[in-house]
Amino acid sequence: MTITTTEQDFATLVEPLRRELLAHCYRMTGSLHDAEDALQETYLRAWRGIDRFEARSSLRTWLYRIATNTCLTHLEGRSRRPLPTGLGAPAADPAVEPREEHSVAWLEPLPDDVVWARPTADPAAEVVTRDSVRLAFVAALQHLTAQQRAVLVLRDVLQWSAAEVADTLELTVAGVNSTLQRARAHVARLDHERRGELTDDRRRRLLDAYVDAFEAYDVDAIVALMTQDVVWEMPPYPGWYQGRAAVATLISTWCPAKGPGSMRLLPTSANGQPAFGVYMLEADGVHRAFQLAVLDLGEGGVHHATVWFGVEHLVACGLPAELPPPGAEAAAVDAR
Repeated sequence: MTITTTEQDFATLVEPLRRELLAHCYRMTGSLHDAEDALQETYLRAWRGIDRFEARSSLRTWLYRIATNTCLTHLEGRSRRPLPTGLGAPAADPAVEPREEHSVAWLEPLPDDVVWARPTADPAAEVVTRDSVRLAFVAALQHLTAQQRAVLVLRDVLQWSAAEVADTLELTVAGVNSTLQRARAHVARLDHERRGELTDDRRRRLLDAYVDAFEAYDVDAIVALMTQDVVWEMPPYPGWYQGRAAVATLISTWCPAKGPGSMRLLPTSANGQPAFGVYMLEADGVHRAFQLAVLDLGEGGVHHATVWFGVEHLVACGLPAELPPPGAEAAAVDAR
């Protein structure tokens, strides 16, 4: 059986799958921009082939097959997208001024609103789980070959059978199983950061204290919220830093903040994790977008902070490029 459809019918069919397909393309590419491009190409390929679609599998499965192969084509000849910790270098000296490296295509964050437009009544029913786009997991995927990445995601995230994966990737079932074994072992060595879930109250208090410490520019209070072996990295700077003392030296030496009030933080979320847009006070008295910080939390506090520089990362999370002066919004309301 084949499907004959109009362009409007096609859009109606595929739109409910958009967010989960985008998350799939992000896992494969490590970039929101590349994922959006791959999704558009997926839709184009699907539209061109919709009249030849045979309903032996679901439309969802068919689109995932197209998306996977689109991503594999996209990844041909491209280098992986690492985080600084994935470059293989030892932890950097925080006393040495960090230098940007723009020749590397860095792993990018995934704003939660891109995948979850609104809360789900039943978190267990989410098609895209937060664990499947967790930053440490996606970073580990980038160390796999494109084919290994596809096999692992299709088998372990989407729960496809080995036969379905083999058919999609034109492999044998034995080839899929051996590839999966190698991919799982490699990811297990790299993705080992989860340190227990926090209660909602503990999580809220930790994040509130994080905001207070940064907005007060209290370096001692900032690092007190971190584990002893905390890791701090900040693309596009290739250096990464480990331990409270190193992070304290880094922030107190190189952060442009001058004191309390220099920074303001707005909460957001990315990769299913808590995040903050950080705004820095500039000479004209305006706080402008400075960085996006995505946090890994555990019982001991913040154990990993990944910080991206660039206003585009904050805007992608729905945050403004700059903030009005404190009290300006309230004053405007009172004036009305």
